[in-house]
Amino acid sequence: MRWRTILLQYCFLLITCLLTALEAVPIDIDKTKVQNIHPVESAKIEPPDTGLYYDEYLKQVIDVLETDKHFREKLQKADIEEIKSGRLSKELDLVSHHVRTKLDELKRQEVGRLRMLIKAKLDSLQGNAGIIGMSHSNTDKIFLLSLSFYATSDLEHYDKTRHEEFKKYEMMKEHERREYLKTLNEEKRKEEESKFEEMKKKHENHPKVNHPGSKDQLKEVWEETDGLDPNDFDPKTFFKLHDVNSDGFLDEQELEALFTKELEKVYDPKNEEDDMVEMEEERLRMREHVMNEVDTNKDRLVTLEEFLKATEKKEFLEPDSWETLDQQQFFTEEELKEYENIIALQENELKKKADELQKQKEELQRQHDQLEAQKLEYHQVIQQMEQKKLQQGIPPSGPAGELKFEPRM
Repeated sequence: MRWRTILLQYCFLLITCLLTALEAVPIDIDKTKVQNIHPVESAKIEPPDTGLYYDEYLKQVIDVLETDKHFREKLQKADIEEIKSGRLSKELDLVSHHVRTKLDELKRQEVGRLRMLIKAKLDSLQGNAGIIGMSHSNTDKIFLLSLSFYATSDLEHYDKTRHEEFKKYEMMKEHERREYLKTLNEEKRKEEESKFEEMKKKHENHPKVNHPGSKDQLKEVWEETDGLDPNDFDPKTFFKLHDVNSDGFLDEQELEALFTKELEKVYDPKNEEDDMVEMEEERLRMREHVMNEVDTNKDRLVTLEEFLKATEKKEFLEPDSWETLDQQQFFTEEELKEYENIIALQENELKKKADELQKQKEELQRQHDQLEAQKLEYHQVIQQMEQKKLQQGIPPSGPAGELKFEPRM
């Protein structure tokens, strides 16, 4: 349990760095109109209590990190100073792709949750500002607006980073496939290529996917998930049904849940040809698309008003066809070659370092063997000298070369 406590402290430090307390912008006050100004005991202004807690998030992060054997072993051996100094954070770069993806998703969900709490806090402070001054509610507003801005920026950065990571993932898959083909003879290579094309066609042979956020897509959820008559479809009722936490918004997680039925048409975890990483990317692409179409104020939350306005558009009734991932090309041959060149350079650098370490190891072994040989030679010389002394009747020497006292019998 000790290392879980240390991990909890480490995660708390990460969260603290992520959401650093922001100082409020000072507001100028006309001192000529202010009377009875009392000296302030301390110039330090404590950040307002936002009521934002991360306990559940930290527990989830711990559970995910525990699944990575390498990180778990490093953490068990680490002391608290390593954690506080941040040296252990370098080990996060070495966790598996699956663990890193899960951590990114947890972070996105947590930032989204914080934005919801921040928005609720701001709404509760509306109308309480009164005369603008350094009131507690006004300080809260500045602080929460700052947090909201950084949280939104963080989510946008997450999406951009995710696009690049997915592109690299697809290029790595193709690179590994081609490298594997190089190891096969011509007959086996043709068999493997034929199998690959067959699986690709099998994956592409799926039912039509409805355009995310269209009437057909929402009616399918209404009928198959909600169990309601499609003829009674009502957008307002639909919104309230899927506003799971009843906060008046459809957030990103609530939107993503709407696309499960569409994804099941394309992906099945039991099928070898279906990639679950691609399924999650498809889900996030659908969410991004709907947000871009419906979220008019770009706060990454869909209000009832925004949702109803979207249902009045022509695109809602007559949408374009939706292109799934298998219908798109994420990289060109030039980009793949450039990526492979980068991988080759990295492998060469690693090989050089490995060769240098091997040379250092061999040199250390050579020096060790040389010292051992000198040590053995020294002992042999000492033994020979002691034997000569005994033959000449000279008392044997002590460890430091001194004469040993031998009383006469």
